[in-house]
Amino acid sequence: MHVQLVENEHQLEDAYSVRKIVFVEEQLVPIEEEIDDFEAEAAHFVLYDEDQAVGAGRFRIIEGTGKVERICVLPSHRTARGSGRQIMKFIEEYAQSKGVTSLKLNAQTHAEGFYSKLGYQTVSEIFLDAGIPHVTMKKTI
Repeated sequence: MHVQLVENEHQLEDAYSVRKIVFVEEQLVPIEEEIDDFEAEAAHFVLYDEDQAVGAGRFRIIEGTGKVERICVLPSHRTARGSGRQIMKFIEEYAQSKGVTSLKLNAQTHAEGFYSKLGYQTVSEIFLDAGIPHVTMKKTI
C-alpha cells in the first residue's frame, strides 16, 4: 500500500469515493456537509492498495497551523493493517515539508485512542459535528 498526494482529477475522485463510502454511506453524514467549500484549498491524499483507493484524507494550513481532516479508511482495510497510520504519517511529513510545526484535528471520539497513539493530545470537550461526537486534538511535529 502507498499514499499518494492527489495530483489529478482521477485521484481526487478516488479520494471523494472513499470519503463518500465511509462518511456518507456508513456514517450517514449529509453529502453537502462532507464535500464542503474548503475542497479547492486543501491538499488531498489517497491510500492505494495496488490500484484500489482504500483510504483518504485532506490537509489545510489555517493561520500557520496544519489541520488534518477527513481521515478515513474503507472497512476492508481497517484494524491491524496500519492503513490509518500510513495516511497520517504521510500527511505529517507533507506538513513538515510546508514548514508546519503544529497540527490539529477534530477526531470522532471512537478514534481518539488511535490519534493518541500517534502523539495527539485532546484539547477540548466533546462536541457534535454532523451529529457525531468529536474532540479537538493537537500535536507538535
